[in-house]
Amino acid sequence: MVRKSKPHVITDRGKMSKAIDKLELAKRHLERVQSAWDEPTDWDDLSLYGFYCLEAAVEAAALHLGLGTSKKHWEKVDIALKLHKKQGLPDISELLSNLNEARKAVAYGDTERPDLDAEGIASDIEEYVDAVTTLLTEGKNE
Repeated sequence: MVRKSKPHVITDRGKMSKAIDKLELAKRHLERVQSAWDEPTDWDDLSLYGFYCLEAAVEAAALHLGLGTSKKHWEKVDIALKLHKKQGLPDISELLSNLNEARKAVAYGDTERPDLDAEGIASDIEEYVDAVTTLLTEGKNE
């Protein structure tokens, strides 16, 4: 007897669980950001973990709100902009793009790292993670 499999449906509880998992990942990356920005700045960690922190936070917010997510970096920039416009989260679209360029400079070594302010980056990343935390904990999903 062949059983038909039921399509996988993410319930509200499952959606929230995945969003929380992504937020926890963002917070772990944030810890690395916070230890990397001070003098002397560890640009490798700040670039990599800053970028991945923001991507995870964007995914957490999108999952929480039932929006689609993507594995493509440039599409996450678009999602971040949509979250800013529709949900009032901080606009990190330019920061995400700059950190992606910095990440590529660190990872591949064939481009120059953009001129960035380490403390400002760390502060903006922390502000975004805090905003997403508030979004998830207050259950706001309009």
